[in-house]
Amino acid sequence: MTILTTLLALFMAALLEAGGDALVRKGLHSPALMRIGLLLAGAAMLFAYGYTVNAPSWNFGRIIGVYIVFFFVVAQVIGWLVFGQVPGTRILLGGACIIAGGLIISGG
Repeated sequence: MTILTTLLALFMAALLEAGGDALVRKGLHSPALMRIGLLLAGAAMLFAYGYTVNAPSWNFGRIIGVYIVFFFVVAQVIGWLVFGQVPGTRILLGGACIIAGGLIISGG
């Protein structure tokens, strides 16, 4: 698997996990009929995340550092766009540490 393919798979996994979590969260606070659809869609996305992140045979301990960077960024964007939660200074400072850690772990 090339580096670009690996990064795309990790980014897709982050979209699936954070998106699935967001659908479950929305589903838990929705009317009954809408709740079922949102929870099922969230469950499907979370399953797809699990498959995407675990199917390739990569060094999971090393690659997870890069994945966490993608997950953090995607989760913040979803939190902002879907839930109106703008990241504050502490979140951004912590995120900078997460990104620095991902770079250290990946050797980049």
